[in-house]
Amino acid sequence: MKALVMGGTQFNGLALVKELVKTGNDVTVLNRGQSKNEIPRRVKRLYCDRTDTAKMRETLAKEEFDCVYDISAYRPEDVELMVDIFKGRIGHYIFASSTVIYAASKILPIYEHFPLDRSELQNEYGMNKILCEDVLVREHRENGFPMSIAAFSMVFGPHNIVPEREQRMYLRIAQGRPVLIPGDGTTVQQVGHVYDEARALRMMGGNPATIGRRYNLTGGDCYTDEGYVDTFSDVVGAKPEKIHIPPEIMDDLIEGRIDIHGREVPTNIDTRPTSARAERDARLFQINRVMQRIAPNIHGWRNSVWFSIEDLRRDTGWAPEFTFEAAVEQTWKWMRESGLDKTRDFDFSFEDDLIARIRG
Repeated sequence: MKALVMGGTQFNGLALVKELVKTGNDVTVLNRGQSKNEIPRRVKRLYCDRTDTAKMRETLAKEEFDCVYDISAYRPEDVELMVDIFKGRIGHYIFASSTVIYAASKILPIYEHFPLDRSELQNEYGMNKILCEDVLVREHRENGFPMSIAAFSMVFGPHNIVPEREQRMYLRIAQGRPVLIPGDGTTVQQVGHVYDEARALRMMGGNPATIGRRYNLTGGDCYTDEGYVDTFSDVVGAKPEKIHIPPEIMDDLIEGRIDIHGREVPTNIDTRPTSARAERDARLFQINRVMQRIAPNIHGWRNSVWFSIEDLRRDTGWAPEFTFEAAVEQTWKWMRESGLDKTRDFDFSFEDDLIARIRG
């Protein structure tokens, strides 16, 4: 299979490129060429900023692929351009979406046909993914565009570009810090390993059974919040002090009644008081620093959330190879081998403030 990976040098895209090369595919990547991560030598590279419409058309005008994996499309205009460029000369287009698109549900697991959340609860990232899907669904129904959608859910593993998730927990435990657990620790969540998800994308590519469909793409098992901490503790080999955050304080965090301004936040989160939504998104990101959370803007902190992957199993024969425990073990091994257990640094002052508040 001749494949194009949009992105291809970071996390999901990098894992996919390596999987495609390993299984004998002819792979090209297109990106701006700014990432330092190494890709296999046999991979062809195209350089272009995808926001430069004219350059994109010029770069891809004479290129043909059996499958295009679009890992780096975040806005509907990104997808519209790809459809326009490849309409009528592509075998398969696979778009990387996200499970943040789904509305809250009291029935679990969440299946692909469940409602989406287009309300004011949705953040900008999730709304843009929904709008990207709208473009693809319309093009498939009206013009037969051969698209598929893979909805990722809190991807876990080496080269994660969101280190505030699992990498933060590894170092918190390794450094002997107390670990905060929301409420009583029984809320259930789910992650998927990046290598498993790369295999799934590879198995979707060129598979006619997947055309026109969205698939949830995540792990095969779940964990409670306390089980998350215990698994990390066993793998790292340290037993942290567990501090449960009282429900009323968790509610205050969600609702913004605890001030977090002035604390370090990722540079891609705008915390300037330009809008209530921007402030809310920055606040909810802080909650994810305490414990990984699937779309707390929609599901809150009390609700268990997990997704069915049965449709993907049925149509592709794929199944996750990594249990949650194996994912934690493998990623901690990568962190130590890459030296990140010594060089990665985090600001834990937010947690320290919470601990002080809890202890009165």
